[in-house]
Amino acid sequence: MIRYAAFHEGSDAAVKILEAARLQGKFEPVLAALLEFQPEWADHDKPDLEKAWARAKDAGLDIEMGKRDVARPEFQTTLDMDGADAKALEVSRTPTFFVNGQPLTEFGPRPLYELVKREVEKARK
Repeated sequence: MIRYAAFHEGSDAAVKILEAARLQGKFEPVLAALLEFQPEWADHDKPDLEKAWARAKDAGLDIEMGKRDVARPEFQTTLDMDGADAKALEVSRTPTFFVNGQPLTEFGPRPLYELVKREVEKARK
C-alpha cells in the first residue's frame, strides 16, 4: 500500500494528480511518469506543476477531467489522514518502509529483506 507524505512544496498537488489518475484507472502509469520525470517538475522551492500535468497526460491521464477531480474533498481527506499518520509514526523522510508495523531502520535491499524474513518467521510461529 502506498501512503502519501506530502512534505515538499507542491507535493500535495502531485498527490491529487495521482488520485485523479486512480479514478481513471491510470494510477500506475501516471505514478511512473511523475517519478521518472520528478527532477523536471519537482523543484523543492518552486515546483512546476504544469510540467507534472503534462507528464501525467503523456501517461494517459485525461487532464481536463483530472483538473476537475483534484477539487474533490476526499482527496484532501486522504492527504490529511496520511499526514496525521506520518506524524504519529514519526515519518520524516521518504521513502519509509514498514513491514507488519515494524519500521525499516536501515535503508537498503538487504535490511529490507532481513526485516521481511523476520516478520515471516514470526508469523509462522
